[in-house]
Amino acid sequence: MIRGQANKSTNSFYSYISLCIIDKDERVTISVLPVKKGKSKTDYLKYSIDQIKLKINVLCLDREFYSREVFSFLQENEVPHIVPVVKMGKRLKNILDGTKKRYDTYTMNNTKGKVELDIAIDVKYRKRKRGKNGSENLGFVVYGIDWDPRKVSDTYRKRFAIESSYRMRNVVKPKTCSKDPMLRYFYALISFLFKNAWVSIQRMHFMKVKRGPKTIESDMFRFDMFVHLIVEWVRGKLKVRLTVKCFR
Repeated sequence: MIRGQANKSTNSFYSYISLCIIDKDERVTISVLPVKKGKSKTDYLKYSIDQIKLKINVLCLDREFYSREVFSFLQENEVPHIVPVVKMGKRLKNILDGTKKRYDTYTMNNTKGKVELDIAIDVKYRKRKRGKNGSENLGFVVYGIDWDPRKVSDTYRKRFAIESSYRMRNVVKPKTCSKDPMLRYFYALISFLFKNAWVSIQRMHFMKVKRGPKTIESDMFRFDMFVHLIVEWVRGKLKVRLTVKCFR
């Protein structure tokens, strides 16, 4: 259990680290680990990387992994990665101030040492999105790739599939007031398995047969329909009573 920003009248949460493989239209969660006290982010990264038996084109991490220790570990192990920049300090703010996409360098220091970082900066125009105008500089720490900053930005956007998988998981996650961490972890695993099953069914039965890029007609079999079918199947197996006798 960790503490964070207050949400729904609490600031204590059960935290997990998840690993998701993103390949074109397929997004599958392959590992979910509970966060434990005393274990560093590099410990979880080492375990997750060992689970991947395929070649890693690029590892996309969220801002929670923005640290000197993580970057040093990834560089030492030659792992290509993209991590969004956390705007801290005058030097970084100056780097992320411009009107053209570009690359720059930044040295991250702390008491344990320093690490040299390459920063890819993509510039996009808000066009009154969220009521704002003007340009926006999107900075990413990159390593092991030599891509145009726009490709870096577009590739990282696919990582948000993990956020959507968490929202879908919350739809089917069993509700409990238990404080038993093993029980809650078991429920979390079950909910991710439901999401993975839905993704596999979509790929097998709802992919258009045509020339060119493969596309999945996701609206033909949405996740809420999948959940509804599972619930009805369980009701049938448990022989749930849907009628009650009354006197009048």
